Amino acid sequence: MNTTVSYEGTVEAITFQNIENGFAVLEFSSGGEYFTATGNVGHIFVGEKLILEGTFVVHPTFGRQLKITNAERSIPETADEMLMFLSSGMVKGIRERTAQKIVEAFGDKSFDIIEFEPEKLAKIKGITKERAMRISQEFIKYAGERNAVIALEKYGMTSAEALRVYKIFGSKAKDAVERDPYRLSCLSIGISFERACDIASRLEKKPIDEYRLQAGIIYVVRHNLNNGHTCIPRDALIAPCAGMLECSDDDIEINIDELITQKRLVSDIVNGRDFIFLPDLYEAEKNAARSLLFIKKISAKSFPDIEEQIRKAEIAGGVCYSSSQLEAVKTAVEKGVLVLTGGPGTGKTTILRGILRVYRDLGIDVALAAPTGRAAKRMSELTGEEALTIHRLLEVEWDESDRPAFKRNRRNPLECQAVIIDELSMVDVQLFASLLEAVPIGCRLVLVGDADQLPPVGPGNVLHDIIASGALPVIELKEVFRQAMESLIIENSHRIVNGEMPELDERNKDFFFIETNSVSTVSDTIGNLLEVRLPKAYGYSPKEDIQVLCPSRKGETGTNNLNAVLQRRINPPEKRKKEHAFGHRVFRVGDKLMQTKNNYDIEWNSDEKDGSGVFNGDIGLLEDIDEISRELTVRFDDRVAAFPFDCAEDLEHAYAVTVHKSQGSEFPVIVMPVIGINEYLQYRNLLYTAVTRAKEKLILVGSRQTVYNMVENNKKQKRYSALKSFIIQGDMN
Repeated sequence: MNTTVSYEGTVEAITFQNIENGFAVLEFSSGGEYFTATGNVGHIFVGEKLILEGTFVVHPTFGRQLKITNAERSIPETADEMLMFLSSGMVKGIRERTAQKIVEAFGDKSFDIIEFEPEKLAKIKGITKERAMRISQEFIKYAGERNAVIALEKYGMTSAEALRVYKIFGSKAKDAVERDPYRLSCLSIGISFERACDIASRLEKKPIDEYRLQAGIIYVVRHNLNNGHTCIPRDALIAPCAGMLECSDDDIEINIDELITQKRLVSDIVNGRDFIFLPDLYEAEKNAARSLLFIKKISAKSFPDIEEQIRKAEIAGGVCYSSSQLEAVKTAVEKGVLVLTGGPGTGKTTILRGILRVYRDLGIDVALAAPTGRAAKRMSELTGEEALTIHRLLEVEWDESDRPAFKRNRRNPLECQAVIIDELSMVDVQLFASLLEAVPIGCRLVLVGDADQLPPVGPGNVLHDIIASGALPVIELKEVFRQAMESLIIENSHRIVNGEMPELDERNKDFFFIETNSVSTVSDTIGNLLEVRLPKAYGYSPKEDIQVLCPSRKGETGTNNLNAVLQRRINPPEKRKKEHAFGHRVFRVGDKLMQTKNNYDIEWNSDEKDGSGVFNGDIGLLEDIDEISRELTVRFDDRVAAFPFDCAEDLEHAYAVTVHKSQGSEFPVIVMPVIGINEYLQYRNLLYTAVTRAKEKLILVGSRQTVYNMVENNKKQKRYSALKSFIIQGDMN
């Protein structure tokens, strides 16, 4: 284990610096020792004195480096230190020559003159009164940020955290933290409630205890979002809050009421029980219910020859629709809303194509979208029409806290007459509410998804709640077509969803089971499948055709371990093969990587066009590592994207990914370990979701008992949500 060390010294050179997030690569000297250091240090300049804390790591290319965990700095006090700072270019309008003139004229009073008496700068040759005022304004702006960051670092905050706090509170950051440090845990800056309490303990004056109680309550409510809840019963909130905050139940009750009065929490009765919401989640569910019912009530334009149009679509598609499929196409045209659900092989794709064909023939302009980039691409391939991510459709922009804001909304709606959304089971309620806001009056809405798949990673249970409300037109496709039943993958997926044990002993179809009751052998078995057996027997590429899916990240059969095993076997190190260490991860040319969050700024190019944006769930191959430009080149199918090193934290190895991450995607071959799984993850819809990701072959490796346990366990993870209730209430009014 690496030991944490501390060095006091001087910044000798800055190799790289990202002003936005404070990440830097710098050369540092301390007591005659000279080394490279990397990490979040905020805005720094050459010659600055710092105290760095961190651990030494060995980079495969650049050797020994200090990985910074914290950086402390002091405000320049001497004339020499002020000259260093002003010469750094950090303050707009001041370069080396101007800095030298200012310090020669005012010495160690330079900062005071610039900030409080800028008119005196005009006495220096070359500086006009107007320029003096601009210099003062820029200095105050930068100095305010710098002073606030220095002050906050003394309370145990990292430079990056302090910078984020400053962006929220500005020049009042220090005062805001000293008054109520607990509120830091309620902001999107990466500080937990425990950390906020630690910061509070470092303050000279103890904050008001009600602030601690209120922030703790909000923290518990917000923590529930990680489990998919949009709300929590008030009576279920009392005990965990009182236990964590070491106070009485009455204290919690009083402070919940106070938070409701302050509108920092919302209370509402759902099915006769008092529930507590965060305001943004409450508004999202309320608005989604209201919008759905409004779309339903606004009648879509009728077409007298709809039956004839559907017959034409059947002929053009070479199909004969079943009664439920006919009803689906007709409802999509004649009603404001259609929810279309069904498992694999039930004809959802056929119906989507039919709906699109009828829309096109009737002159209805339609927009297609899905929650992820891979799901949108798959939708495009299946329909032959362009599909976007929902974020792209709504023309997303991101603020400094990485929160989405959409150009398309109620005031600026989408310019189409119908919207079709695929993979609705993946959509959280906040994104869904934003989508509905952008649907124009009179626009048709078709929502497609498999209700038996996993719910979204984010809060809410949109597809399930809409269906369960019974207030909107829902067509469930149940009939599995004969040609689909020739696939054991499809046959077994329906057995699983019906609570029946899948056929595991068939050897001549597309679903295989390799039995082992030893967890320690699974990684070798899966490694051998990808490296030798599947490529040799079927010609599959281990990187492009085969995807390993795991129920979780942890354990011997989790993604963390399997990615390490598979990287060694499929893409081992070679002398001429470039690689770069990012913390504990080593990225090597040839690695299979996944983007883990939407990034609309990453630029890419293809043979057809150039653009920007990579999305959560996109999988690609690492083609090059450029140490000079500090960029990774990753190929996502036909797009080649350039990632600055500081964006690498959003990439991870993808030889193995979690089942949740695979939603909305299909792969030729799926390999899944079914042993060594935490009992809380042994449930039916997780296994069902994994099986339905496979197009050509599905291989389970593990224990027959584990498969049985997963099939038997239909206790889906409990999610508290109110969309169903709000839809029913609104429909009755």
